[in-house]
Amino acid sequence: MVPPVQVSPLIKTARWSLLIAGFIYGKRRYEYLKPIGAEDRRVAEEEKQIRLEKERLAKIAEAAEESILK
Repeated sequence: MVPPVQVSPLIKTARWSLLIAGFIYGKRRYEYLKPIGAEDRRVAEEEKQIRLEKERLAKIAEAAEESILK
């Protein structure tokens, strides 16, 4: 086996610095996108409730049309 090569301290420092910068960027980006995602989920839930209510009313109207008592 070949012995390990010494890595330059400049390269080590740059790699660690970029890793830490990536963590900081990710945390800031997450905090920026978190409220947007929450709002999107809230709107989607409201739209789902409206759609389900329309489907329920459509079923009731369909059942009324198919009544034997016409």
